[in-house]
Amino acid sequence: MEVIDLEAWRRGEGDMSLLDPEVAYEDTTLPDHVGETYRGHAGVARATERWLESYEQLTMELEQIVGAGDRLVSIHRVHGRARHTGIEAEGPVAYLWTFRDGKVIHFRSYRDPAEALEAMGLDEGTA
Repeated sequence: MEVIDLEAWRRGEGDMSLLDPEVAYEDTTLPDHVGETYRGHAGVARATERWLESYEQLTMELEQIVGAGDRLVSIHRVHGRARHTGIEAEGPVAYLWTFRDGKVIHFRSYRDPAEALEAMGLDEGTA
């Protein structure tokens, strides 16, 4: 399992090499920002800042990738400790990715991996 270095993103060193410069990210998981779409590399950086600002510590572990071709679902386990309260939380998150010419042109977050799989036309039984 791969653990994503979110601290690199906090420092502004996140790897955007797989993202198209015009990428669109739909966030359906952040409180107060549900349904917001972030555009371009600057938008993804802004969304990442919003994700990280509430946490003292946040890790995301890749558990599974489902699909092939130009659409994939990645399923992750997220663990975080809140910056101001120290409360720890853990749970799943999934992303539905759309690619063109080897670059991500669109991705959307889901709190429930089953919703991401359904949006791709799959269910957990076929994943």
